[in-house]
Amino acid sequence: MRLGWLDYLMGITVALLWGMGLVVAKSAIEHFPPILLMALRFEVTALMLIWFVKPPWHVMGQLFGIAIISAAIQYSLTFTGLKGLDASVAALVVQLEVPFLVLFGMLLLKEQPELRKWIGIAMAFMGVALIAGEPRLGGAWFSMVLVVGGAATWAVGQVFVRKMKDIDGLTTVAWVAVFAVPQLLFMSYLFEDNQIAAIRSAGADVWGAVFYLGVVMTALGYGLWYTLVRRHPVNMVAPFLLLLPVFAVLGGTVFLDESLAPLSIIGGTIVIVGVAFILIEFDLRKLIPRRGKQPLEVRHSE
Repeated sequence: MRLGWLDYLMGITVALLWGMGLVVAKSAIEHFPPILLMALRFEVTALMLIWFVKPPWHVMGQLFGIAIISAAIQYSLTFTGLKGLDASVAALVVQLEVPFLVLFGMLLLKEQPELRKWIGIAMAFMGVALIAGEPRLGGAWFSMVLVVGGAATWAVGQVFVRKMKDIDGLTTVAWVAVFAVPQLLFMSYLFEDNQIAAIRSAGADVWGAVFYLGVVMTALGYGLWYTLVRRHPVNMVAPFLLLLPVFAVLGGTVFLDESLAPLSIIGGTIVIVGVAFILIEFDLRKLIPRRGKQPLEVRHSE
């Protein structure tokens, strides 16, 4: 089934909502501690979705474990790291989720990546290394490590999600959100302070950011994404995610007055091209010129 205009619109919308989510989160972190912000985000998501899905009792234990990995730990790492980085830089580094997913799929699911995916993985890590070498980020190396750790943790969580059967994506999002709220609140209690004061002093703009993260970015964004995934093979819709860092960079420039240094632009371009090698299906052998004038062999599928 080919992509229609509505599919393209949904794919671009998902990338826009998720890319702008980093920009919105960056502005809200100026008021809320980052882990507390994620707890509030998932509370909104849970309250939004829980009424529309049945409790999947047979996989509750698995969902609880996935929430620990891909919500409590991952979001604590990623958004604590975001506090020390520009949203545009964080959006580029977060793209390591894709190569990490391939690597953990190989280690835990015994999948065999193709050559083009290995090339893409190498390019993505090389691009992030260039970004990390930017002089302006010299004091933010720990924040970079946290975001990279968050990307790796997300990939581990997705491997466990892929092992689950007989449960749809919306149910997964809803119940992961339910379990994530107390887990993230506990993480915030351990590593953050002044939570009550932050909640009491939050203005309408900050609560608007929480609403965006919980309803627009998570509930609506994942709802559109899972609709696309149900309609089409993942390899057909995954390339839309390449637009995510583009929207994040544009949003950071317009709304947060951020600017990427030349080395970060070069590194970010290499990251996006590397991730494209992983996501977009093509035969690498067809890109290599053949010697001689032998006629190309044409095979017809039966």
